[in-house]
Amino acid sequence: MSIVTTISTWIIPCIILMVLLIATWKKLPTYEIFVEGGKEGVKMAFSLLPFLLGMIVSIAILRGSGAMDAMINLISPLLATLGIPAEIVPLSVIRPISGTAALGMTTELIKTFGPDSFIGRLASTMQGSTDTTLYIITVYFGAVGIRKMGDALKVGLIADFIGIIASIVIVTIVFAS
Repeated sequence: MSIVTTISTWIIPCIILMVLLIATWKKLPTYEIFVEGGKEGVKMAFSLLPFLLGMIVSIAILRGSGAMDAMINLISPLLATLGIPAEIVPLSVIRPISGTAALGMTTELIKTFGPDSFIGRLASTMQGSTDTTLYIITVYFGAVGIRKMGDALKVGLIADFIGIIASIVIVTIVFAS
């Protein structure tokens, strides 16, 4: 077993043990604090459910309605002119909404075109260069009760757009043949 595997196996249990030992040393009611934290975690999970459900339904409607395919067909000529593969558009649209859906799309693109293809490299780079902005804003802002999220949404989507453009430019420069 390598040193990295050993460390990764034992780091979490050691941190938990250290926290328990320090709490016991400071004479804190360790078990009661743990149970209280568990209660708060369950409350938080239930408060996030409506936001998560809304995101899941929105993604299903976007994908199932054919709106995504219609949008791709509409902008395909422009994409071809710019040298951007149309296959990457669904990933660039879904990535700010759902990390899991985007990961599924990236996996599918890599299976279809290969990990060393331009599309596979672009999908991988785009996956790492953007974030799940709408998911983050919906879930985390909703969890803490922030209702005015317009500026955060604008900045997050601009950052995602820049990440998408940067991915296309960098992958084109580095990997285009």
